[in-house]
Amino acid sequence: MAEESQAQAPAQALVFAVKTTANQERSVANLIAMVARKENYDIRSILAPEELKGYVLVESPMHEIVEHAIQNIPHAKAVVRGASSIAEVQHFLAPKPVVTGISEGDIVELISGPFKGERARVKRVDQTKEEITVELSEAMVPIPVTVRGDIVRVLSKEEVKQ
Repeated sequence: MAEESQAQAPAQALVFAVKTTANQERSVANLIAMVARKENYDIRSILAPEELKGYVLVESPMHEIVEHAIQNIPHAKAVVRGASSIAEVQHFLAPKPVVTGISEGDIVELISGPFKGERARVKRVDQTKEEITVELSEAMVPIPVTVRGDIVRVLSKEEVKQ
């Protein structure tokens, strides 16, 4: 009877941080996933957020499971002491708009597409469509061009006039 209640309600999963070599987070996450599948470990999810350099987040009910999973994985150094809840890492799960940080008047460089390498000034930012309208700097006639927000890199910000 006690076994039936355990089967119905799985143990509460916690989130553990695994310290990794910088810029190896994604490969460590992939290797943890392979080991978990092969050894049938109770690892429910693995997250390697770009904002969190040098760490991979692993969801599992027990610290020991994560310890065993990373034992022979290169670039996985150790499991950080303590655990987090899902609520504490929730902000890593929601995607951020790509036009965040871009405002009207900024000087940007287009990094792909037909205007790759061109500099432009931002004329309008559309948060909902994640698009920006830019005016190319080197063009003879100023023509507004609408591009996706992920194909530009901000070079300089517009100074706020007081």
